[in-house]
Amino acid sequence: MLNPAGAGPVLNERVAGVDEAGRGPLAGPVCAAAVILDPANSPSGIADSKLLSATRREALAIAIEDSAIAWAVAFVDVAEIDRINILQASLLAMRRALDALAVSPTLALIDGNRCPDGLSCRSQAVVRGDRTVISIGAASILAKVARDQEMRRLDHCYPGYGFAQHKGYGTKAHVEALDRLGPCIEHRRSFAPVRIRLQNGASPAVS
Repeated sequence: MLNPAGAGPVLNERVAGVDEAGRGPLAGPVCAAAVILDPANSPSGIADSKLLSATRREALAIAIEDSAIAWAVAFVDVAEIDRINILQASLLAMRRALDALAVSPTLALIDGNRCPDGLSCRSQAVVRGDRTVISIGAASILAKVARDQEMRRLDHCYPGYGFAQHKGYGTKAHVEALDRLGPCIEHRRSFAPVRIRLQNGASPAVS
């Protein structure tokens, strides 16, 4: 069961759950979300986004946005990912999401084993928090839905790679498209499958 407030909340604590989506793909941005849920009005059925169907995630995202005290999503683009690495980019996206909240949290519960630097509130890392803390589960849903929407947009900008289907992950179809078309501007040059193809002479797609 997901804990409605996280780890040991205190009176008047404003808890923001934070999670990211898109660390593993070969293309597209990484996205993070921060959510301060209303303890008296939280949607039922919130869970780790990976355990939900796309239809259920999208319905829950609307319910979370409608009922939350505050929520925000933030992206770190491919150029930043390649410059600072995907771990630092994920932490940066989390910090950006927290900074974008309309209501300042007093505690940020961060999915994983590391917290971003430079936060304006206390923070606590929660391993597998998307499955144990409801606010982190809510953040995982918003981040996944927002990133999937962005990958569908990029599919129109860069047709042929199948971004709308695999969302940038290294599926067989995606790797075959990389071999056929070469990397586009939205591919992460610092990721081995993309870097190796460029080193082997693959021409970047022009668009």
